[in-house]
Amino acid sequence: MTEEKTAVENQSTTANSIDLAAFYGVKAGMTRVFDENGNHVPVTVVKLIPNIVTQVKTVEVDGYEAYQVGYGEKRESLVKKPIKGHLKKAEVKANLTRFAEIKNEKVSTEDLGKEISLGIFTPDAYVDVTGVTKGKGFQGVMKKYNFAGGPAAHGSHFHRTTGSIGNRATPGRVFKLKKMPGHMGAVQQTTQNIKVVEVNTEKGYMLLRGSVPGSKNGFIRIAKALKK
Repeated sequence: MTEEKTAVENQSTTANSIDLAAFYGVKAGMTRVFDENGNHVPVTVVKLIPNIVTQVKTVEVDGYEAYQVGYGEKRESLVKKPIKGHLKKAEVKANLTRFAEIKNEKVSTEDLGKEISLGIFTPDAYVDVTGVTKGKGFQGVMKKYNFAGGPAAHGSHFHRTTGSIGNRATPGRVFKLKKMPGHMGAVQQTTQNIKVVEVNTEKGYMLLRGSVPGSKNGFIRIAKALKK
């Protein structure tokens, strides 16, 4: 009787989930683990959060096929009314505040409200991780672009500046895209071919080998590796 009940629960879990090529998680920080040979392996800890299909994009209505996925749950008072209506239409009870689209070869309206499973993200698999890098504020060219700088002697008036940035009398202007001091960081970046070390759905975490873009407690996108 217990085995039959377990089988029914497994079927219902499979029926309420869907495998997609990407999902969203939270970067919890970094730590280290040891492999079977005792080697030290630095890893990034990813907190697994619910990813629920909130809309199905179809060719007939939207001109393309994709799933809209909602994540980033907050308390109800922080969810805006239009988003509440959108979630109510999809029959999603969770108070999700962030949405993104994941393209898929085939889509079905029956998948509305289902949660993304991690069936294809197994240990030793490779993924591409996308996140917003840490903001560094306003920085000079030596830190931003690794310029060499000038002499450090007291008599020199050229230490950490850019040097000559202009051109001759013609055209007599500074070209666009010239490397200059400015805002550094806080840009979207993707790191490819990161190895999955461990996936623990019961405790809600995933370990990725090495570092990934993004700051602590920031959202990151984990997708199946394109070049593996």
